[in-house]
Amino acid sequence: MRSFSNLSVFLLCLAILVIDVLAFYWLQSITQLINLSNLRLSIHIAFWFFTIGLITSIGILKVRLDNIHPQRKHLLITSLYGLSISSFIPKIIFIIIISFLYFSNHMLSERESLIVIPIIGLLAGFLPFFIIIYAIFKALYRFKVHHLHIKTSLAPESFKGLKIVHISDLHLGSFNFRYHILDRAVNLINHLEPDLIFFTGDLVNNFAWELKGWGKVLKKLEAKKGKFAVLGNHDYGDYSSWETTELKQRNFESIKYFYEKINFSLLLNEGTIITKNGVDIAVLGVENWGNPPFKKYGDLAKAIESVKNIPLKILLSHDPTHWPEEVIDQTDILLTLSGHTHGMQAGVNLKNKQWSPIKYKYKHWAGLHKEGDQYLNVNRGLGWLGFPGRLGMRPEITCIDISS
Repeated sequence: MRSFSNLSVFLLCLAILVIDVLAFYWLQSITQLINLSNLRLSIHIAFWFFTIGLITSIGILKVRLDNIHPQRKHLLITSLYGLSISSFIPKIIFIIIISFLYFSNHMLSERESLIVIPIIGLLAGFLPFFIIIYAIFKALYRFKVHHLHIKTSLAPESFKGLKIVHISDLHLGSFNFRYHILDRAVNLINHLEPDLIFFTGDLVNNFAWELKGWGKVLKKLEAKKGKFAVLGNHDYGDYSSWETTELKQRNFESIKYFYEKINFSLLLNEGTIITKNGVDIAVLGVENWGNPPFKKYGDLAKAIESVKNIPLKILLSHDPTHWPEEVIDQTDILLTLSGHTHGMQAGVNLKNKQWSPIKYKYKHWAGLHKEGDQYLNVNRGLGWLGFPGRLGMRPEITCIDISS
């Protein structure tokens, strides 16, 4: 919340209060049907106790933010964010639906109105609430393996059946050192027996201290031919205030060194060659490359220089906006792997149909995309940031088979 001004926090609290006043107005139309006055009063008190408590907590957090340790600060912010979302959205839906029912109740008899409006109104409020609670406490860590197959004439015979695991956006600080949760994802990945593991950035939220203890977990990842990674926009420490540039650089170097500890090769605008039975394929990795407000640290021309003569090239680039800007029709890179979007951690996936509000910001926001003979896979992320939940957008492990 360091980046939020006093005005932003005030407007947030005002919005919560206005929505709750409107919700309480309609809630009374339902509670007045309760004959027990003590029960009715208890519901009203509980309603306002939550509202006042939430607004007060936001205000206190804003005042004390600079004096709170970053670890506790992140936990408090995400907890309040989760509470705000789980309160705000259901109440908005409740207000809209019960207002519509009330102003169109001429379609119903008076007796029907007394029954239908309260029941539908309560469902309108409670159903979204329980869905959000499910997203926070259940779906957040229900890891899902997505299987993809890419067939290309560029695949050497000796690499037939090449199996790649693609993961992204761990945001380890959000796990609050609950190592056992990510152990489940590690076991799923190792069970796939991949030839290569690729990680496409955002290892942390901001700080190197978030990595404490995670080396033992991530070092367990196994791949027959190698493990490679690139940096994401959150790995540079750009979203925090630093007393000196030296402290920021020290934080950055610690994050980069962590990859050595877990036996990952961190590709910083460079390419490398993987050989099997005398045949080569190329793996390239660029630093973060994004459109404003995200910074462009990536240099694809530099990365591709040493491997330009290798026919089959795979690029790791955190931000999927890089693909249409510099890769399609400008290079011969077969497959680009990205993350960054998280699929907004909310959306709809029904068979081959998928939708998320993030599509209005990113053209390529999840899944496999193809232009000509070139492919892009956007991973929905293993971790989370901001809203501590996932709704219809489960944390993802992508397993890609490449064959000729």
